[in-house]
Amino acid sequence: MRPTARLGVLTVAAALLASAASARPQLASVLDPATAAPASATVAAPFAAPVAVPIADPRAQPTGPVAASVLGAQQTGPAQTPSITPEQVQAVARGLAWLAAHQNGDGSWTGKVGYKLNNGYRYTRESGHVGVTSLALMAFLAGGHLPGRGEYGEVVERGLNWILDVADAQGDGYMTSGGTRMYSHAFATLVLAEIYGMTHREDVRSVLQRAVDFIVRAQNEEGGWRYEPYAPQSDMSIVVCQVLALRAARNIGIRVPKTTIDRAAQYIVDSAITEHDRRGGFQHHMFADEVGAFVYQKDSSSRSSFPLTSAGVTALHGVGIYSDEAIRQGLDYLNANLSHFNDRYGTRDNGHYFFWYGHYYGVQAMFTAGTQNGVDYWNPYYTEVREVILDLQQPDGSWPNSVGPGPEFGTAVALLVLEIPYRYLPIFQR
Repeated sequence: MRPTARLGVLTVAAALLASAASARPQLASVLDPATAAPASATVAAPFAAPVAVPIADPRAQPTGPVAASVLGAQQTGPAQTPSITPEQVQAVARGLAWLAAHQNGDGSWTGKVGYKLNNGYRYTRESGHVGVTSLALMAFLAGGHLPGRGEYGEVVERGLNWILDVADAQGDGYMTSGGTRMYSHAFATLVLAEIYGMTHREDVRSVLQRAVDFIVRAQNEEGGWRYEPYAPQSDMSIVVCQVLALRAARNIGIRVPKTTIDRAAQYIVDSAITEHDRRGGFQHHMFADEVGAFVYQKDSSSRSSFPLTSAGVTALHGVGIYSDEAIRQGLDYLNANLSHFNDRYGTRDNGHYFFWYGHYYGVQAMFTAGTQNGVDYWNPYYTEVREVILDLQQPDGSWPNSVGPGPEFGTAVALLVLEIPYRYLPIFQR
């Protein structure tokens, strides 16, 4: 039997990367004042001493910048989180109850394992899904439920044990089951980092270090990652997952080479559409090449989109870049396209995976931004998205995912977005 968790304060590191002076010269498009607004590039400071942060009461309203729960975001502006509404609290309670009731006997959650095909999803089989299970676990953590503790403590414990068993079965650090790929590996790495930060369980740490080492080994020559490990090409949707997993791991003391982060940062920077390289011609639904957007792959023929831009901005934050023209333009792009995106992929498509993926990273991008240069990015975004998500909740407490892995996935992501103001796990404060 695996050891149970112990409850305590969260011991975390205060920052990730070296200062801007030590950044690679190739990052001039972000860090060089000749190509960015004066003093616009802010990079995370070197690691400081760990700080102890108590778990917060979700009913208390924020009084200043707060952390974004298990998502890994850091808020840099003074914007305050919108008040938690009774409808929001009820929706979270119903969603967690639905997730708990739909946990498989082995501790996993089911996802339709498949492959994205343009804006569709080709299903292969249903099984315990590494990525969906990891997201479900994060939803419980974000609601204040720890392994072995709290109303859903046993649910979290069973899910964690399933992830650890998957890792043990592989042996090389790659966490995959039933055809899941690098998306899922990154989500599993992230949730292990969060749980280790809370519990300091050595069995979790050893698996976490192997998982991180696998991500480092799988990085390709472009500086990124793709669906399959060791693929020669990269894409933003996979890069952001790996970056945030590495960030969370490094923040709680796991070895992550700085060169891995540097190379990923260069790939992310090169994926932003700037005024200089604005392209035209390719437009399809949400795929409009506009200044501020990020592309799927860093070449002239690759598409851009709301989800990819959410991922790109969040990935820049993940590598330690918090204030730059590329981030400002990305945030403005998200603001300009928010209502259309919500209507097209949330309301009309009944929770398309584009909607859930876009807001899984969109909520992190906007929370981290807060208010910058007099623009409140966070509050208007969150107020609108919360309303759409509350409207999408089903009578049984779940959220739909019409195209994608299924309602377990939609429910987990919806809960993570709704739980940000709870502040149960303020792991990444600045």
